[in-house]
Amino acid sequence: MEGIPKHVIPRCNFFMDSPRSPLQPPTYGNLITLLSIDGGGIRGLIPGVILSFLESQLQKLDGEQARLVDYFDVISGTSTGGLITAMITTPNPKEENRPLFAAKDIKDFYLQHCPKIFPQDSRSHFVSAANMVKSLMGPKYDGKYLHDILREKLGETRLHQTLTNVVIPTFDIKKLQPRIFSSYEVRIDPSTDALLSDICTGTSAAPTYLPAHYFQTQDSSGKTKEFHLIDGGVAANNPLYLWGLVHQNAKRSTMLVWQPNGVFWDACEHSTPLVDIFMDASSDMVDFHLATVFQALQSEKSYLRIQDDTLLEPMSSVDISTKENMENLVKAGEELLKKPVSRMNLENGQFEPAGTFTNEKALIRVAEVLSKEKRLRDVRSPHGKR
Repeated sequence: MEGIPKHVIPRCNFFMDSPRSPLQPPTYGNLITLLSIDGGGIRGLIPGVILSFLESQLQKLDGEQARLVDYFDVISGTSTGGLITAMITTPNPKEENRPLFAAKDIKDFYLQHCPKIFPQDSRSHFVSAANMVKSLMGPKYDGKYLHDILREKLGETRLHQTLTNVVIPTFDIKKLQPRIFSSYEVRIDPSTDALLSDICTGTSAAPTYLPAHYFQTQDSSGKTKEFHLIDGGVAANNPLYLWGLVHQNAKRSTMLVWQPNGVFWDACEHSTPLVDIFMDASSDMVDFHLATVFQALQSEKSYLRIQDDTLLEPMSSVDISTKENMENLVKAGEELLKKPVSRMNLENGQFEPAGTFTNEKALIRVAEVLSKEKRLRDVRSPHGKR
């Protein structure tokens, strides 16, 4: 969870309130809050477990209707993190100002649909060799089921309709440049007001695994804009890359971040190590920068990064959707809650335990901070509780 200074994003009023946000603007509070979720394919099961625990703690404090979207000024995600971002910020058409998915629903979504998004080859012989040849010819999966299920679940919801501000990085392979979809940019450039299902399909299109996603948008004058998108991890696997100036107001900020494991590659198991290494390196650079900033400002308590860098094959893979592996990923998330909070050692770049305080206890504290901040805003705002 993290806060961002109001002047970080030029060209727009960064903290203009989301049209349907259940959270009062940070003007009425003491903190600016950000939830950031990295990419990781099927490993999205782990942040699903972590976020479900956090939401359950918020419900203990503020009632069963409490949802993550009620507490964060910005929710950002890349790849599978972008999908989770959309799930917990898309409005439910049957309930006003309520998200389509509660955090506890993330796990079931992945368990049900990942085997169809990443269908496994049942043959035991020569599978790795076949996958290597296939990766040279095109994406490993066709991506059709992913797009269809996202369109079914997210419906006609567009970027401007999310319940709080979102930022979802993608990369346009035709223009060879990052394409960041954000609640702030859409207020300036309506042509970016794409369907969330299209944005999520694009940011989830990991190179060599899923094909690039093409779609168009149209503004009120009838002018069309084309997008040819792949995984946002090419530009920002750690979405906090987009908040490079956070250090300017770190003491007023509070942040919760999920980072998947580091790269563990065996030539017999994977055919795309360079892609994994490239994306993981960009995440590590951002994390190193933020760790340096928050330590220098003695504001470590405002920055919580939960990450598991101990996963080995097959759990460290992006796409192994067997029942056994998915169940093990859920267990890994549950075990991660019991592990001590870790911080980056700036000498060696490794994550190391920062005392005996567990991630579970840290999240309980985060829930208390979020609840207090929301109540403060409700009291101070002339508009009252939303």
